[in-house]
Amino acid sequence: MKSGRPVLLFACFGVDPTPWQQGIQSQVPELEIRLWPDAGDLSEIDYVLSWRCPHGFFPQFPALRAIFSMGAGIDRFLEDSALPPDIPLVRMVDPSLVDGMVEFVVMEVLCHHRRMPEYRRQQQRSDWLPLIPPLAQDRPVGIMGLGQLGGSCARALQALKFPVNGWARSSKDIPGIRCFSGTAAFDDFLKSSDIVVCLLPLTDDTRDILNARAFRMMRPGSSVINVARGGHLVEDDLIAAIDSGHLAGATLDVFKEEPLPAANPIWKHEKITVVPHASALTQPKTAALVVADNIRRHLSGQLMLNVVDKSTGY
Repeated sequence: MKSGRPVLLFACFGVDPTPWQQGIQSQVPELEIRLWPDAGDLSEIDYVLSWRCPHGFFPQFPALRAIFSMGAGIDRFLEDSALPPDIPLVRMVDPSLVDGMVEFVVMEVLCHHRRMPEYRRQQQRSDWLPLIPPLAQDRPVGIMGLGQLGGSCARALQALKFPVNGWARSSKDIPGIRCFSGTAAFDDFLKSSDIVVCLLPLTDDTRDILNARAFRMMRPGSSVINVARGGHLVEDDLIAAIDSGHLAGATLDVFKEEPLPAANPIWKHEKITVVPHASALTQPKTAALVVADNIRRHLSGQLMLNVVDKSTGY
């Protein structure tokens, strides 16, 4: 029988609950935390912290008050036709996740800027040939998506003296960033960028946005970095654009099918770097505190932070 304490269900498949349980409990000691599948009476569940739950999971909790995503991406939740429409869905905005994404994006932009993939291929041939890159100030980087992650990456690259272009569906104003917005400005954004980084949310409007037409708009010798969702990219179109010589290469952290099947030609493509969806991992040491803070807010009648607008998909 429920004691009157609020109840959080940890339902993150394949994730060790221990550091999450300890971190959240330390901040909200009155909270009872249950671990799926030992959920007890389902009518007593107030909150669910979720990752990789199967579709149709949430309607079984009749008293559910909020759903917390362990990750920044919430497209899997929104693809679930059984997701309760009136229950707040909260995406993860965690300082360590943002820092990790900034580290990865800066690393890969510098990698393409300094032509490291070419050096790796030269090493395989025992070729000793210095490759001269342009100055950072002459290498514009384009960021698709200017939310928390995209904006942070844009500012970090700006600090390294790269000219930074940003594109978003709606108008943005970030000091020092040349901002483009809306479908009408997308081509000009692509034509203005040498390295394009995708950090968009995955919605019906952004699915397959990195396609053959987009690649044709990009400058010859450009590179693509996708750290958003595999659904943004038409993989065959990317391979064709690289094999034609129009694009120099790509770094892919996300794929339409994960794990990436062994037979996928991307694995063996010498101009594509494969990362197993590890560009920015949620760290429980800091992320548990984010969840705890929002639970405290909800219990005290305050507005929770980072609630998803389900009509826009982010």
